[in-house]
Amino acid sequence: MKNKKLLSLPYLIWMIGFTVIPLILILWYGFVDSTGAFTWDNILAIFRSEHLKPLGISLALSAASTVLCLLIGYPLALILRKAHIKKSGLIIFVFILPMWMNFLLRTYAWLNLLDDGGLILNIAQALGFRGNIVGTNGAILLGMVYNYLPFMILPLHNSISAIDDNVLNAARDLGANETQVNTRVILPLSVPGIISGVTMVFVPSLTTFVISDILGGRKVLLIGNIIEQEFSTASNWNLGSGLSLILMVFILISMAILNRYDKEGSTLA
Repeated sequence: MKNKKLLSLPYLIWMIGFTVIPLILILWYGFVDSTGAFTWDNILAIFRSEHLKPLGISLALSAASTVLCLLIGYPLALILRKAHIKKSGLIIFVFILPMWMNFLLRTYAWLNLLDDGGLILNIAQALGFRGNIVGTNGAILLGMVYNYLPFMILPLHNSISAIDDNVLNAARDLGANETQVNTRVILPLSVPGIISGVTMVFVPSLTTFVISDILGGRKVLLIGNIIEQEFSTASNWNLGSGLSLILMVFILISMAILNRYDKEGSTLA
């Protein structure tokens, strides 16, 4: 027992140093002003128009990217389950491979494809498109889906591939067709993977500022950009912390809702 406690010590030190203490600092700065006096102004600042609009755009884009990743990832996970193990391993490797590259490099690569002279913009213009792709919500959404799609596919693949073949065969023996097997057996049993994937995509999408900086051309401000600017450019840690706490509330609410459906899905399974 004592050895197990000693083994957990590095993890506890890491959690305290890099999670608990930073959260305490954010809480402190979020509820005080520059003089150290208690205030609600940093929290209520989210209701200003210059903050409320970026928050709304962030929520919309993060929800859209999560839905798109789910729509792309779930059919792929079903295909991978039916594929030969060597083929599925190769496809998973192809999706994971870009993650070995630096996040900034991957995003800048898309900038080169979408910007003036880029391959995708040239093709779009040849098809009659007029305008710029970079600096739009669509470019940011594309960057989100590309960067976070693997985080949806992996938990879905793990959840669906873990379903026992005997369960599916039993459903077929009882008269279920393939559509019924997918919707009434596989889907309820894969709810934990869906919840995990949705969480792993929605949270970083909501908090991102790098993708909007690069693919948004600094024309589209998300709430993550506002917070990053308050800490780095404006040096207003109090306001940045207050906005971060609001963002944390949205994340906790979404995770609580998803956790509730996870339990219901587990019960159905």
